[in-house]
Amino acid sequence: MSSSATEPARRADAQQNIEKILEAAITCLSRSSGASVSQIAQAAGVGRVTLYGHFPSREALVEAALVRLLARGEQVLAGIDLTGDPRPALRALIESGWMLMAQASAVLEAAQAILPPGRVHELHAEPERRVHALIRRGQAERVFRTDLPASWLAGVLYHLMKGSAADVAAGRVDPADAPRLIAETILAAYAPPPPGRPGPTGPG
Repeated sequence: MSSSATEPARRADAQQNIEKILEAAITCLSRSSGASVSQIAQAAGVGRVTLYGHFPSREALVEAALVRLLARGEQVLAGIDLTGDPRPALRALIESGWMLMAQASAVLEAAQAILPPGRVHELHAEPERRVHALIRRGQAERVFRTDLPASWLAGVLYHLMKGSAADVAAGRVDPADAPRLIAETILAAYAPPPPGRPGPTGPG
Protein backbone atom coordinates (compact mmCIF):
# COMPACT_ATOMS: atom_id res chain seq x y z
CA MET A 1 0.00 0.00 0.00
CA SER A 2 1.39 3.42 -0.91
CA SER A 3 2.20 6.07 1.68
CA SER A 4 -0.48 8.32 0.20
CA ALA A 5 -3.08 5.59 0.75
CA THR A 6 -2.07 5.04 4.39
CA GLU A 7 -1.89 8.72 5.31
CA PRO A 8 -5.66 9.10 5.98
CA ALA A 9 -5.54 6.05 8.24
CA ARG A 10 -2.60 7.55 10.16
CA ARG A 11 -4.45 10.83 10.57
CA ALA A 12 -7.55 8.99 11.79
CA ASP A 13 -5.47 7.02 14.31
CA ALA A 14 -3.79 10.21 15.49
CA GLN A 15 -7.14 11.95 15.95
CA GLN A 16 -8.48 8.98 17.90
CA ASN A 17 -5.45 9.11 20.17
CA ILE A 18 -5.93 12.84 20.73
CA GLU A 19 -9.58 12.24 21.65
CA LYS A 20 -8.66 9.46 24.07
CA ILE A 21 -5.90 11.52 25.67
CA LEU A 22 -8.09 14.60 26.15
CA GLU A 23 -10.97 12.61 27.63
CA ALA A 24 -8.55 10.78 29.93
CA ALA A 25 -7.02 14.11 30.97
CA ILE A 26 -10.44 15.52 31.82
CA THR A 27 -11.32 12.42 33.85
CA CYS A 28 -7.99 12.23 35.69
CA LEU A 29 -7.71 15.97 36.39
CA SER A 30 -11.32 16.04 37.59
CA ARG A 31 -10.38 13.46 40.20
CA SER A 32 -7.03 15.03 41.10
CA SER A 33 -5.63 18.33 39.85
CA GLY A 34 -2.15 16.86 40.29
CA ALA A 35 -2.70 13.91 37.95
CA SER A 36 0.54 13.08 36.15
CA VAL A 37 1.20 12.60 32.47
CA SER A 38 1.87 8.91 33.16
CA GLN A 39 -1.53 8.50 34.86
CA ILE A 40 -3.29 10.26 32.00
CA ALA A 41 -1.46 8.20 29.36
CA GLN A 42 -2.36 4.99 31.20
CA ALA A 43 -6.01 6.03 31.46
CA ALA A 44 -6.01 6.83 27.72
CA GLY A 45 -4.45 3.48 26.86
CA VAL A 46 -1.48 5.07 25.10
CA GLY A 47 2.22 5.36 25.84
CA ARG A 48 3.94 8.49 27.11
CA VAL A 49 5.75 8.83 23.79
CA THR A 50 2.42 8.88 21.95
CA LEU A 51 0.99 11.41 24.39
CA TYR A 52 4.00 13.70 24.09
CA GLY A 53 3.79 13.37 20.32
CA HIS A 54 0.48 15.25 20.49
CA PHE A 55 1.01 17.38 23.60
CA PRO A 56 4.65 18.39 24.14
CA SER A 57 4.20 19.20 27.84
CA ARG A 58 1.82 18.70 30.74
CA GLU A 59 1.02 22.40 30.52
CA ALA A 60 -0.10 22.01 26.89
CA LEU A 61 -2.23 19.00 27.79
CA VAL A 62 -3.91 20.71 30.75
CA GLU A 63 -4.66 23.79 28.65
CA ALA A 64 -6.12 21.66 25.84
CA ALA A 65 -8.29 19.75 28.32
CA LEU A 66 -9.58 23.00 29.83
CA VAL A 67 -10.26 24.50 26.40
CA ARG A 68 -12.23 21.40 25.41
CA LEU A 69 -14.29 21.40 28.60
CA LEU A 70 -15.09 25.10 28.39
CA ALA A 71 -16.10 24.80 24.74
CA ARG A 72 -18.32 21.85 25.58
CA GLY A 73 -19.88 23.76 28.44
CA GLU A 74 -20.40 26.82 26.27
CA GLN A 75 -22.36 24.76 23.75
CA VAL A 76 -24.69 23.60 26.52
CA LEU A 77 -24.98 26.77 28.58
CA ALA A 78 -25.27 29.25 25.72
CA GLY A 79 -28.63 27.73 24.85
CA ILE A 80 -30.12 28.32 28.30
CA ASP A 81 -32.52 31.23 28.73
CA LEU A 82 -31.15 33.21 31.66
CA THR A 83 -33.69 36.03 31.38
CA GLY A 84 -36.69 36.37 33.66
CA ASP A 85 -36.69 35.37 37.32
CA PRO A 86 -33.04 34.65 38.29
CA ARG A 87 -34.06 31.73 40.53
CA PRO A 88 -35.45 29.37 37.86
CA ALA A 89 -32.71 30.63 35.54
CA LEU A 90 -30.07 29.55 38.05
CA ARG A 91 -31.83 26.20 38.50
CA ALA A 92 -31.80 25.68 34.72
CA LEU A 93 -28.10 26.58 34.61
CA ILE A 94 -27.32 24.02 37.31
CA GLU A 95 -29.49 21.26 35.92
CA SER A 96 -28.18 21.64 32.38
CA GLY A 97 -24.48 21.93 33.03
CA TRP A 98 -23.53 21.12 36.61
CA MET A 99 -21.26 18.19 35.76
CA LEU A 100 -19.48 20.10 33.00
CA MET A 101 -19.03 23.07 35.32
CA ALA A 102 -17.74 20.80 38.09
CA GLN A 103 -15.22 19.19 35.76
CA ALA A 104 -14.14 22.58 34.43
CA SER A 105 -13.64 23.82 37.99
CA ALA A 106 -11.39 20.86 38.77
CA VAL A 107 -9.35 21.19 35.57
CA LEU A 108 -9.18 24.95 36.14
CA GLU A 109 -7.48 24.23 39.46
CA ALA A 110 -4.80 22.25 37.62
CA ALA A 111 -4.44 25.03 35.05
CA GLN A 112 -4.03 27.71 37.71
CA ALA A 113 -1.04 25.83 39.12
CA ILE A 114 0.93 25.74 35.86
CA LEU A 115 -0.43 28.29 33.36
CA PRO A 116 0.11 32.08 33.40
CA PRO A 117 -2.72 33.84 35.30
CA GLY A 118 -3.58 35.93 32.26
CA ARG A 119 -4.10 32.85 30.11
CA VAL A 120 -6.29 31.18 32.73
CA HIS A 121 -8.44 34.30 33.03
CA GLU A 122 -8.72 34.57 29.26
CA LEU A 123 -9.93 30.97 28.95
CA HIS A 124 -12.37 31.14 31.87
CA ALA A 125 -13.70 34.68 31.43
CA GLU A 126 -16.95 33.92 29.59
CA PRO A 127 -18.30 31.10 31.82
CA GLU A 128 -17.37 33.12 34.90
CA ARG A 129 -19.04 36.24 33.48
CA ARG A 130 -22.29 34.36 32.82
CA VAL A 131 -22.59 33.03 36.37
CA HIS A 132 -21.55 36.28 38.05
CA ALA A 133 -23.95 38.33 35.90
CA LEU A 134 -26.87 36.09 36.85
CA ILE A 135 -26.03 36.30 40.55
CA ARG A 136 -25.64 40.07 40.43
CA ARG A 137 -28.96 40.42 38.64
CA GLY A 138 -30.58 38.31 41.34
CA GLN A 139 -29.05 40.59 43.95
CA ALA A 140 -30.23 43.71 42.12
CA GLU A 141 -33.75 42.28 42.04
CA ARG A 142 -33.48 41.36 45.75
CA VAL A 143 -34.23 37.67 45.18
CA PHE A 144 -30.64 36.71 46.07
CA ARG A 145 -28.98 37.83 49.25
CA THR A 146 -26.94 41.04 49.06
CA ASP A 147 -25.11 40.73 52.38
CA LEU A 148 -22.45 38.53 50.71
CA PRO A 149 -20.43 39.38 47.57
CA ALA A 150 -21.48 37.84 44.25
CA SER A 151 -17.96 36.43 43.89
CA TRP A 152 -18.37 34.54 47.17
CA LEU A 153 -21.77 33.18 46.17
CA ALA A 154 -20.35 32.03 42.84
CA GLY A 155 -17.50 30.30 44.68
CA VAL A 156 -19.98 28.45 46.88
CA LEU A 157 -21.72 27.20 43.74
CA TYR A 158 -18.47 26.00 42.17
CA HIS A 159 -17.34 24.23 45.35
CA LEU A 160 -20.69 22.53 45.80
CA MET A 161 -20.73 21.28 42.21
CA LYS A 162 -17.17 20.01 42.50
CA GLY A 163 -17.97 18.24 45.78
CA SER A 164 -21.12 16.77 44.28
CA ALA A 165 -19.14 15.40 41.34
CA ALA A 166 -16.79 13.70 43.82
CA ASP A 167 -19.76 12.25 45.73
CA VAL A 168 -21.28 10.92 42.51
CA ALA A 169 -17.96 9.35 41.51
CA ALA A 170 -17.67 7.72 44.94
CA GLY A 171 -21.21 6.35 44.79
CA ARG A 172 -22.46 8.48 47.67
CA VAL A 173 -24.95 10.40 45.53
CA ASP A 174 -27.15 9.16 42.71
CA PRO A 175 -26.22 11.17 39.59
CA ALA A 176 -29.93 11.54 38.82
CA ASP A 177 -30.45 13.28 42.18
CA ALA A 178 -27.40 15.55 42.07
CA PRO A 179 -28.85 18.45 40.00
CA ARG A 180 -31.89 18.78 42.28
CA LEU A 181 -29.79 18.56 45.44
CA ILE A 182 -27.37 21.20 44.18
CA ALA A 183 -30.14 23.53 43.01
CA GLU A 184 -32.15 23.28 46.24
CA THR A 185 -29.05 23.82 48.39
CA ILE A 186 -27.84 26.80 46.38
CA LEU A 187 -31.22 28.50 46.14
CA ALA A 188 -31.64 28.15 49.91
CA ALA A 189 -28.13 29.54 50.46
CA TYR A 190 -28.75 32.45 48.09
CA ALA A 191 -32.12 33.40 49.63
CA PRO A 192 -32.18 36.80 51.36
CA PRO A 193 -31.78 36.52 55.14
CA PRO A 194 -34.91 37.02 57.23
CA PRO A 195 -35.80 40.46 58.59
CA GLY A 196 -33.75 41.50 61.59
CA ARG A 197 -30.45 40.19 60.28
CA PRO A 198 -27.60 42.69 59.59
CA GLY A 199 -28.25 45.04 56.68
CA PRO A 200 -26.98 44.42 53.17
CA THR A 201 -23.61 45.58 51.99
CA GLY A 202 -24.65 45.74 48.31
CA PRO A 203 -23.85 43.38 45.44
CA GLY A 204 -20.18 42.30 45.22
